[in-house]
Amino acid sequence: MKEQRLRFKTSSPGGRLDVTLVTHAPDFSRSRLQQLIRSGFVKVDDEVIIKPGFRLDGGETVEVIIPPPIPSKLQAESIPLDIVFENEDIMLINKPAGMVVHPSAGHASGTLVHAALAHAPDIMGVGGEKRPGVVHRLDKDTSGLILLAKNDTAQNELQAQFKKREVGKTYLALVDGGPPTPAGRIEAPIGRDPGHRKKMKVLSPGKGREAISIFHVLESFPRHTLLEVNPKTGRTHQIRVHLAFLGCPVVGDRDYGQRKPTLPVERMFLHAAALTFTLPGDDQARSFEAPLPSDLKMVLDQLRKT
Repeated sequence: MKEQRLRFKTSSPGGRLDVTLVTHAPDFSRSRLQQLIRSGFVKVDDEVIIKPGFRLDGGETVEVIIPPPIPSKLQAESIPLDIVFENEDIMLINKPAGMVVHPSAGHASGTLVHAALAHAPDIMGVGGEKRPGVVHRLDKDTSGLILLAKNDTAQNELQAQFKKREVGKTYLALVDGGPPTPAGRIEAPIGRDPGHRKKMKVLSPGKGREAISIFHVLESFPRHTLLEVNPKTGRTHQIRVHLAFLGCPVVGDRDYGQRKPTLPVERMFLHAAALTFTLPGDDQARSFEAPLPSDLKMVLDQLRKT
């Protein structure tokens, strides 16, 4: 595949270079265009500009060179996938607990991305070499619905929906104890835990990033509660951190809850049960669901019998 070139004149009143590029190259995400700017692939009036925030006055000639994708070192792996929905733009997958979404330290193979590449080779290079097709993420031990984009246009559209908080996310969580009220809204900023760099923590206002979770009780048991949680933001470990902050950590969450699970579970009881979003090219939102996995259903059935 050869490099592509895009050349255009800016209109008044100008503005940020990266924002202007987004309007002229809608098939590429803003982060991808910022990467091109920083790498020297963008000229303004024949001068290379490497600052995404460079201010345009209007009337300048902008040239963008889009190099061919770098061959990825990722190898497709024939791993079965539970595909809930698929078309030419997306794959909606019911991810099993224990599967990592994309390659990272200690997880060089066997990820969702490796499996997706075997099923849909065209996602190679979509959104970046290391995380092709990834729109959002789930923790390794969280099961449930996750979206993958099959082209740059779809990824750009879906990420924009997440950023604008237009995606409805529903999780089921069984917690130790219970919240102080049958329903509520948690607004508590989250950031990296200063004492444990691999963990997150609720921080004082101004120090963490905004994080909002809405919950309501579905079922109550003597020592546990089943909650439906709707996160309005997408911070790392958000639901787990917020529920622990509320005093009712997720059952089986050894990082933020009890070191020894209070019920016979091999992982945390957290499941991404539903997603509501607009398919690229459509104008009406659709909802999709993933049933509770058998291991979690078994724990819940046992609680209902006691």
